[in-house]
Amino acid sequence: MLDVAAVIVIIVVAAVVLTFNMLIGKRNRVQDAWAQIDVQLKRRYDLIPNLVETVRGYMKYERDVLTKVTQLRASIVSGSVQDKAQANNMLSQALKSLFAVAENYPDLKASQTYQNLQAELENTENKISFVRTSYNDYVLDYNNAIQQFPGNMLAGSMGMKRQDFFQAPEVEKAAIKVDLTGDTASDPAKQAPASSGRPAGAGGASGPRPKAPKGAGKQ
Repeated sequence: MLDVAAVIVIIVVAAVVLTFNMLIGKRNRVQDAWAQIDVQLKRRYDLIPNLVETVRGYMKYERDVLTKVTQLRASIVSGSVQDKAQANNMLSQALKSLFAVAENYPDLKASQTYQNLQAELENTENKISFVRTSYNDYVLDYNNAIQQFPGNMLAGSMGMKRQDFFQAPEVEKAAIKVDLTGDTASDPAKQAPASSGRPAGAGGASGPRPKAPKGAGKQ
């Protein structure tokens, strides 16, 4: 009887140890994946001021979009995972609008500095999208582990809680719009004078809406 009891104790201890190690491993993978996202968010955070300063001299009549990008940049480095996810999606939409408006400024498009910044930001967007997919996969695996048996037997005592996915609700993504044309069309004081050399269609209500360059603001 003692031998049987000892075997049972050994099996229980081994199961607890294996479950403990499994949960720790899954939690560490989530934390590592989040760290990779955070690196890319901070990289984009550092690139945006240079982009704003580069385009400011060309896009004199597009202050709204520059202000929007600057404000959203400030919101992306604080808050919960869900807060950062929402700020990230809003900033991506604002950058997409900025690149679209830049299509109306040939001198800006020809600037090597602008081209380099645009390429770096697009590359960063792609990296964010890639590591976000990995992060969400790890979060799903971790959440399942702490909610299912036998992980749920230890997760509470280990202080393990459900993690949020790095994504924004579809309704919030759809609602994010940056109006670049309404104010300038209704306020003659904000319109460019005829002799200013401003490209036709920039900020006007009658011209076609510009399209974003391929790859801008990818998620």
